Amino acid sequence: MAYFSNKDISELNHFYKINLINSCSGYKSANLIGTKSASGISNVAIFSSVIHLGSEPALLGFILRPNTVTRNTYDNIKETGVYTINHVHQAIIEEAHHTSAKYDSSISEFDMTTLEEDYLNHFHAPYVKHAPVQMGMKYVEEYAIKENGTILLIGEIQHLNINDPLLKEDGFVNLSEAHVVAINGLDGYALPISPTRLDYQRPRKIS
Repeated sequence: MAYFSNKDISELNHFYKINLINSCSGYKSANLIGTKSASGISNVAIFSSVIHLGSEPALLGFILRPNTVTRNTYDNIKETGVYTINHVHQAIIEEAHHTSAKYDSSISEFDMTTLEEDYLNHFHAPYVKHAPVQMGMKYVEEYAIKENGTILLIGEIQHLNINDPLLKEDGFVNLSEAHVVAINGLDGYALPISPTRLDYQRPRKIS
């Protein structure tokens, strides 16, 4: 088994290190976050850091890199207070991945890919058309992570759109039926198989 001490990690080649640390934590969600500036320029970017924070209220968070350079997603959210989260599915992997390219704020990634904007419920921020799960989010709060300069941004679900066949009787959303993908590291995409669902667990009796 390969072993790395903290010292070993700090001395690794930069690209080897970021691949190693981004992939060793496990599979992550693959989401496209859609925003639109106050002046009307749309933006869409891929994120692998969206996390569930609670169901009541319905809160999700995601991590933004340090604002040492222009961050269109962050700037648009701060301007307008809204954004969308859209699941990446197998058919759009390459186009979704291309949104990680750094474009000027005057250029919409929707114009540079085959991804299409979709507007629902009079919501200002664009959804990604045909995404099997689309969430309209309202900015709630942000927390600076002082150790590395990143930001945890928290939003509340205002609108939730789910393809009908994915939604089960008990509220479970079966993402595998829509070929929703996960991210392994920075650029590895994986297609999960059907989930194994288990009953709510209670403590076992001690014999």
